[in-house]
Amino acid sequence: MEVVDEGQNHGLYQGHLSHGKDLVAKEQKRLRVKDKVEFVLSVAGEIIGLGNVWRFPYLCYKNGGGAFLIPYLIFLFTCGIPLFLLETALGQYTSQGGVTAWRKICPIFEGIGYSSLGIEIYLNIYYIIILSWALFYLFSSFTAVLPWASCNNPWNSDLCVDFLNISNWDNRTVPANATSPVVEFWEKRVLGLTDGIHNMGTVRWELALCLLLAWIICYFCIWKGVKSTGKVVYFTATFPYVMLVILLVRGVTLPGAAEGIVFYLKPDVSRLADPQVWMDAGTQILFSYAICLGCLTALGSYNNYTNNCYRDCIMLCFLNSATSFVAGFAIFSVLGFMAREQGVPIAEVAESGPGLAFIAYPTAVTMMPASQLWSCLFFLMLIFLGLDSQTLGFVTFILLQFVCVESMVTAIIDMFPGVFRKKGRRELLILAIAVMCYLLGLLLITEGGMYIFQLFDYYAASGTCLIFLAIFEVICVGWVYGANRFYNNIEDMIGYRPWPLIKICWLVFTPGLCLAVFFFSLIKYTPLKYNNSYVYPPWGYMLGWLMALSTMVCIPLYVIFILLRTKGSLKQVLRLWSLGELLLLPHGSSWLKEQSLPVQEMLSITERETHF
Repeated sequence: MEVVDEGQNHGLYQGHLSHGKDLVAKEQKRLRVKDKVEFVLSVAGEIIGLGNVWRFPYLCYKNGGGAFLIPYLIFLFTCGIPLFLLETALGQYTSQGGVTAWRKICPIFEGIGYSSLGIEIYLNIYYIIILSWALFYLFSSFTAVLPWASCNNPWNSDLCVDFLNISNWDNRTVPANATSPVVEFWEKRVLGLTDGIHNMGTVRWELALCLLLAWIICYFCIWKGVKSTGKVVYFTATFPYVMLVILLVRGVTLPGAAEGIVFYLKPDVSRLADPQVWMDAGTQILFSYAICLGCLTALGSYNNYTNNCYRDCIMLCFLNSATSFVAGFAIFSVLGFMAREQGVPIAEVAESGPGLAFIAYPTAVTMMPASQLWSCLFFLMLIFLGLDSQTLGFVTFILLQFVCVESMVTAIIDMFPGVFRKKGRRELLILAIAVMCYLLGLLLITEGGMYIFQLFDYYAASGTCLIFLAIFEVICVGWVYGANRFYNNIEDMIGYRPWPLIKICWLVFTPGLCLAVFFFSLIKYTPLKYNNSYVYPPWGYMLGWLMALSTMVCIPLYVIFILLRTKGSLKQVLRLWSLGELLLLPHGSSWLKEQSLPVQEMLSITERETHF
């Protein structure tokens, strides 16, 4: 590709507009979300997931209780809301997915899209494993006695002790390394856990069937695109809220609930001096808002051009954080009940991640009347949280399955519209993705698969990777494309300019805070340990870092690729490839109305015109 000057670039672009009508007429129209409620529910399902239920409450208790809300709110207003708006507005303005949207505004930063796509691939391989575990627990709940409620099962060892009935024991007979029936059900019955990553064992066929069922559900929920996904989220996005309210009401009425809630909210202001608290707040915002995964861009691309994405952003961000806060009451009221029943401090029963969902809460339901009912309700909530997130993204972390698959599919179709925008091709693409991810996921449901799962979770989709992408996103939009120009784009869509502080965040606060958190995460890096005890072999850590670097390296590699393949001086090359297709457009709806093509048609330039 030869370097041309700005005038030539503008001439080329005018050439595009001159025959744009013919091209648009030949191109299949992009589907739009006709019902505004469907878009809101889809995004709500994507950003409100397991992280709200099992991560935020734990981080709040771990990092000073109510004091943790201070750094959390600072990151919410300086990083969460600005980045959420940036990605959603970018998708809506360009009508493109998570890769081609960056090509439209600044081609040299197209690597951001490929990095997001890489993270989504990893997420779709490992995140749906959580759904297979939840399905296994759900099916196991349809029994007269919950199988993790006693030690009278074939998989229980001699060290198993039913601590809920420990009053019947002589303290001298309790082994020092005793385990509970809940832990043994999780490690021996569900996982069949081996002694290390070097011993992968065999595939757990029951989990393989649950994983297959999860992918079948996911496939049929999204195979027709936003037309089918939009209808599904009416149920999958609202059901978890109903369940959360039911669990909250039940939790606060349990004995010991007040102690749990006090433990959750009791402020420890001294913890604010610990940089780790601020890093946890920043990474939690990125995780829970599904930022830097391409999901928000993909969902925004299906909006109508004049949709008020700014209002949606504010509403959904506050909904997400409010859900996290309320979920803490539901979770810690149950943990307070557990602590009272077992006669131990709450800190001993408070866990995070899978430990909370598959050990702490199953323990709690065994103490409740109608335990089978509460078990079914809890795991149904987890399943719907997980499905909602998985369906709209690769296809984002946290619930990601619906949204993760859909955003990955959207990105691929937008990259190769000539191939996949034909009848039946989308369904085949989703089927191929589902089969590929299912086969790769089988590695994670072997007897040693939990060790691989932790590597994916700790490295491949880590907060460090997301923060790295966030830095380049705000540099691209705020400094290269131009914050003022992007504000003009948003004004053209919604009719007014957003709060000026958001633009300041794109230019100063967001990149500054993200850089600080990124470098601190590297300085304070501690190698992963499974269950805080098992140390991985060196090749295990190397595998984890390779997964992390495989996504982050896409951005600099793509810049190098552009520089090497384009003739001209460095200044010329950078100038050319920093001028996105949309950068050449005068802004303002008055200018757009004078052109021969409507806004949406001008933004629907085909792949062969924009890809080099």
